[in-house]
Amino acid sequence: MKSTPVKGKTGLRRIINAFGYSLKGFKAAWAHEAAFRQELTACAILLPLALWLEVSSLTKIMLVAVMAIVIIVELLNSAIEAAIDRIGPEAHHLSGAAKDLGSAAVLVALSLMVFVWGVVLWDVFQHHRG
Repeated sequence: MKSTPVKGKTGLRRIINAFGYSLKGFKAAWAHEAAFRQELTACAILLPLALWLEVSSLTKIMLVAVMAIVIIVELLNSAIEAAIDRIGPEAHHLSGAAKDLGSAAVLVALSLMVFVWGVVLWDVFQHHRG
């Protein structure tokens, strides 16, 4: 494979720039995406609960991981929507399909989070009752 010239900065400067771009992405998502704000708020409430629950370390990791998956998928969905909106306002079946697929991915991630949290909480409450 033919190598391509490196664009922009390298090393520490590249990492610092990338971190700045990531912060801009979080700020844009917070400012423009209600679903992101709602999901991040839910995760901020659930994170202390995940750490407080009397479950194994692996279970705590799973609870936090499914929350991270939701945030990751929502950010990707928002990126897809922004790119499609940048193309133009006219309706096109491929633009609609791209947005629908992104939305479906968020639904799968949220369903996974509800399932994992539901199973863990069910198990915790069953052990405390018995």
